[in-house]
Amino acid sequence: MNSKLASIYRTFAQEECRGVSRLYEVLARNIAEDEDILKLSEKANKGQPVPNLLFGAVHYLLLQGKPHKLNHFYRSITEQPENPENVFPYFKNFCRMYSKEIESLLKTKLVQTNEVRRCAYLYPVFCEIYRLTKKPLAMIELGTSAGLQLLWDQYSYAYGGEEVYGNRQSSLLLSSEVRTSSTPFLLKTSPPAGKRIGVDLNVSDLSNQEEYLWLKALIWPEHNERRLLFEKAALHYAENPPQLVEGDAVELVPELAAIVSESETLCIFHTHVANQFSPLMKKKLLYKIQDIGRRRDVFHIYNNMDDQKLHVDAVINQEEQKHTIGRTDGHGRWFEWQSPSIRFE
Repeated sequence: MNSKLASIYRTFAQEECRGVSRLYEVLARNIAEDEDILKLSEKANKGQPVPNLLFGAVHYLLLQGKPHKLNHFYRSITEQPENPENVFPYFKNFCRMYSKEIESLLKTKLVQTNEVRRCAYLYPVFCEIYRLTKKPLAMIELGTSAGLQLLWDQYSYAYGGEEVYGNRQSSLLLSSEVRTSSTPFLLKTSPPAGKRIGVDLNVSDLSNQEEYLWLKALIWPEHNERRLLFEKAALHYAENPPQLVEGDAVELVPELAAIVSESETLCIFHTHVANQFSPLMKKKLLYKIQDIGRRRDVFHIYNNMDDQKLHVDAVINQEEQKHTIGRTDGHGRWFEWQSPSIRFE
């Protein structure tokens, strides 16, 4: 038995699923003790989060309409799912029946989340930056997947009160809780956005039905609200698709930054992506952003580099500044806020 993979599944059950998805928690705990499913999991694309990839592959096949009683346990497929405590025998049987299809997906697909509600904690950051610079914000997103976060100015936002911010005519309202006494500065209407470019090793094309369904399959079955947000954001994408570039984000940053006009404020951002970077990649990215800062002002917004907190770093007049905002929920349901005291002269 692969003890390392077993440990990964146990940790996944405890740290990521507990209180969030009982279905995936039960499955992960059982898989950790099952040699057959662990062996199947070994086929996963190197460097990918294996539990997410396996669960996404199974969910994808179910959403495609593969016939099996496992369907009865997925809230994304049935309105009244059966007790998740009884799911594992059905899951194992499904994996046995569709092992070739699952193995193919494990080898070819990537875990690419499009948690559009993360824009709820990015919005106050962009408001703060616009308040300082008074110039349209140019966006370069690293690890963009389908590019839904690049459309942050097209959405509306609520933070616990009746007030709505951003694009208040938007069909997509993103709500989030600020879990600190310090409250962010929020503009009633979205700051003006300039050029927006997303870069990813594997760009997801939402106009492709297979890729659309894969991204939907990565949303956990119980998370109906996340699924609805994704569907609404995909409609915005269809109306106003951003520029998406396929390639190594770290290597392409200088080239992409060079095409942003000096009349726009350059913002390079990424959420929940840097945990997949090697230490060398992280070091190279920071060096490249510092190098860009020798020629122009640049803001770097990120989390999951060295901790799970949101950070806003900047190079202003060739002087580097670092600011920690606070912890954020992975799905954007809440965040902490400490206003960045950025010096802009």
